[in-house]
Amino acid sequence: MIFILRQKQLPHKGGSYIYGINVNKVENLCNNGFKNLKSFLLSVLDNCPNNLFNSGPRSSQLKLKFENLKLTEIKNHEISLLTKKSLEKYNGFFRTAHSKVQMFMLENDRNTIAMEIPIWLYPKELNDYEKIFNSRESLTGHIDLLKVDDDLIWVWDYKPNAHKEEFASTQVYFYALMLSKRTNIPLEKIRCGYFDDNFTFVFKPEERFVKEILNSKDLFDFE
Repeated sequence: MIFILRQKQLPHKGGSYIYGINVNKVENLCNNGFKNLKSFLLSVLDNCPNNLFNSGPRSSQLKLKFENLKLTEIKNHEISLLTKKSLEKYNGFFRTAHSKVQMFMLENDRNTIAMEIPIWLYPKELNDYEKIFNSRESLTGHIDLLKVDDDLIWVWDYKPNAHKEEFASTQVYFYALMLSKRTNIPLEKIRCGYFDDNFTFVFKPEERFVKEILNSKDLFDFE
C-alpha cells in the first residue's frame, strides 16, 4: 500500500528529533473516537511550541519508581518480534537503533501511526506541579512510537536493554499523561509499554500514580 509519510525536524535540546506520521494510518485508525489525536498529530507538524523543549524538566530524566504500578512482562510480544526484523532489515540504512526501529514500524507495522511525537505539560494542568517537578517550566518529552490497536492508544518507548530499566515506566507514564492533556482523551483509553527485541513490558496508566508521588518521601531528581 502506498503511504504518505510526513516528517519534521524539531530544533529541541538534547538531540536531533525527526517527528514523523503515517498519514494513511492516522486517517484510518483515528476516526473512531480518536479524532482529537488525529488533530493533534497533524497540528503539531506546524505548531509545535519549540521554545518549551529547550529548558525545564524532561520526562526521560525522571528518576522515581511508582510503588504500586503493575508491570507485566510479555514474552514474544509482536513489538519485540518486529524490532528484531527492523534491526536486521534496516541495518546500514539508519544511524541509530532507534531510527531503524521507528522507521520500520512507521512504514511496515499496520498499527504504528507516528514516531518521535513531541509532547508537553503546562504547570497549570497538574495540581502541585511545582512541588512535584521543582520547576515552573513545562514538562516535555518525545514519544518513540504511537500505535492504535483494539480501540486503545499505545504509548511505546524503545529501550535497547529493557529488562535493566529502572525508571522507564515512570517516563512512559508521563508521556501518556501529557498526551491525555493535549488531546482530552482519558487515560482509560491509553496503554503504556517499553521494549527491545527480546523483552516487552506493559502497564495501564492511572491518575492515582501522581498522588503516590506527592505521598513519597522523595520527589523527582533530574540529571
